[in-house]
Amino acid sequence: MRPCFLALLLVSQLLVPARAEWVERVHDGIMGTRIEVEVWAETEQAGQDAIEAVLAEMRRIDAAMSTYKPDSEISRVNEQAAARPVRISRELFDLLTTSIEYSRITEGAFDITYASVGHLYDFRRQVRPDAAQIEAALPGVNYRHLELDEAARTVRFARPGVRIDLGGIGKGHAVDRGIELLRARGIQHARVTAGGDTRIVGDRFGHPWVVGIRHPDRPGEIIARIPLEDAAISTSGDYERYFDEDGRRYHHIIDPHTGTSGSLVRSATLIGPTATRTDGLSKTAFILGPERALEIYDRLEDVDAILVTPEGEVLFTKGLEAPR
Repeated sequence: MRPCFLALLLVSQLLVPARAEWVERVHDGIMGTRIEVEVWAETEQAGQDAIEAVLAEMRRIDAAMSTYKPDSEISRVNEQAAARPVRISRELFDLLTTSIEYSRITEGAFDITYASVGHLYDFRRQVRPDAAQIEAALPGVNYRHLELDEAARTVRFARPGVRIDLGGIGKGHAVDRGIELLRARGIQHARVTAGGDTRIVGDRFGHPWVVGIRHPDRPGEIIARIPLEDAAISTSGDYERYFDEDGRRYHHIIDPHTGTSGSLVRSATLIGPTATRTDGLSKTAFILGPERALEIYDRLEDVDAILVTPEGEVLFTKGLEAPR
């Protein structure tokens, strides 16, 4: 073997990580949901360090944006913003701006002020507001009540009784932040999941990642398998946080127009570029119905959707329909 060839061979071997491997961790409890992180890392320790950085970032976001924590930034806004403008972090200001954008795109179906009524529900204890309570709280639900001042970086509520909750977009944001941290560490193949929100970087070395969409009533049954690379996917369903009473299902996706649970689909799965976007847009069909929601999704150039109707019919946006 020629010496120069031998030297090149040794260098090439040094450039290939000897112990590169998939590293995965599942963690329960952050943001009230299950977190899953899977990365391809040079070593087990490097992978674990990267995963811990993602979990730490999710804990930070939860501490800032949880309505269940009285000292969170969101709780401070809900407590003070009806009385005066409240200066907020750039992160929260940008999320509120994005939330308003999604409210406009979805004709008000997505609306973080739903919490003006939504806080009256307790799905763990199976508590719901009565008609009089909903009627009294409903005037507070309208994304137009949010007054943002870019120069001062403040938010103000236009009237008393308004509350906001980022539960419909916050997990997607946390997933995106996790992906950003992994990319900053040079990781090129990874999956981050928080509840029903997932974002994927790269592929699985020549093969796509495959994400299954569960049947709304049969957890062990998959209605569709979606191959993905460099994409986000979010599924919202009426089976996530709910209780049944007198033959009716009360779940966490609240219709901003009525203050009651949206029931026009059973589940909605969105595929798009970021988890923030797919998370925020996935509730639309519950409120507007499948036909109107599909019109909106088809009008957008960067998302596709799979909807399951109450009758069990599976509907797709045009980008996912099989060729005829």
